[in-house]
Amino acid sequence: MRILIAEDDALILSTLEFRLKKDGYDIITAIDGREALRKIEEHRPDLIISDIMMPYVSGLEIIGTVKEKYKDEMAIIILTTMGQEEVVLEAFELGADDFISKPFSPSELSIRIKRFALRKK
Repeated sequence: MRILIAEDDALILSTLEFRLKKDGYDIITAIDGREALRKIEEHRPDLIISDIMMPYVSGLEIIGTVKEKYKDEMAIIILTTMGQEEVVLEAFELGADDFISKPFSPSELSIRIKRFALRKK
């Protein structure tokens, strides 16, 4: 399963990349939304994990673009800080498949990803 992680916090990005590679996934990283959209087009991941607040292109814009262009070809999990319920609702309206609040346990994210991996089979 190919996963794109879009996160502008380098520490969170490297931690997620390390954990998910250890879990056996093929990982693509993007440090901002513009890079994420370019890499989505290039690599066509099965799953996108995206922060909401990023430079250039927001996570909400990524959701809208991906769901418009690729429909349900790619699942999207959004990462958001606690207390952003309105943003989470907007993300779901745009087509996000799941969300996880920061700070989060890498194990919890791993379990959520496994759910999507099972759907792909």
